Amino acid sequence: MIEILEPVSSMLRTQPLFLQVCCGVLGLLVGSFLNVVIYRLPKIMEREWHANCLELQGQEPPEQPAFNLVVPRSSCPHCGHNITALENIPVLSYLCLRGRCKQCKTPISIRYPLVELLTAGLSFAVAAQYGYSLLTVCALLFIFALVTLTFIDYDTQLLPDDITLPLLWLGLLLNLNHGFTDITSAVVGAMVGYLVLWSVYWLFKLVTGKEGMGYGDFKLLAAIGAWFGWQILPAVILLSSVVGSVIGIGLIVFKGKNRQTAIPFGPFLALGGIAALFYGQTLAAYYLVP
Repeated sequence: MIEILEPVSSMLRTQPLFLQVCCGVLGLLVGSFLNVVIYRLPKIMEREWHANCLELQGQEPPEQPAFNLVVPRSSCPHCGHNITALENIPVLSYLCLRGRCKQCKTPISIRYPLVELLTAGLSFAVAAQYGYSLLTVCALLFIFALVTLTFIDYDTQLLPDDITLPLLWLGLLLNLNHGFTDITSAVVGAMVGYLVLWSVYWLFKLVTGKEGMGYGDFKLLAAIGAWFGWQILPAVILLSSVVGSVIGIGLIVFKGKNRQTAIPFGPFLALGGIAALFYGQTLAAYYLVP
């Protein structure tokens, strides 16, 4: 086994394109799993909430079939057809099946292959940016988390603690050894990231009596600050706010939405986090005094 791994390791280290392609393929495979996480994690959380509510009321939660990220097998939501391994190959299976269930021919959402391609493309870009290094491994984990959070927030307006909090602690752990920034900047970034949106939340609530965002947004910005330091937060907040405003105005003008329509902020923060990953120092240089 070692004799096989050594040449592969050498190629990953010395052949940048080989590394990038391998990371892209890994992104495709992980993207397929992320589709499962995006769909199932909110449902798992909902089950846990219902069970906790029943326990607080002194009732015994009913027995339910196992439901987690592994069990049961993926199946068609319309006819219950179990997805086989050949039907679960990222992107290729979707193309071969022409975007339809093999059994009942019901259309399969185009979002599944798009998530896989998005994850693959970002993984390829990470390898091109950071090369053969620990930073590439960590950046891949960061990308996988942000893709998952983006689509969960889009679907449910939730940013699960199961992802945001480990992401925050991983950023601090990485920067103990000066990963993307120094540990002082990372700690201050986590604090400032949380407190900025926390302050905006309470100011908005005091003025309007309504909640403008959720606590998950605070934690996600804190995680981004923990990864890249307080210096990048102004750029992340500005980019997220501008893109969110443009899309919000577009929905009002072209889709007939009104100002009361809730728009999840997590995807825009994730976009800012991705910008920080690839262009953090360049963005910060525009407003930081040398």
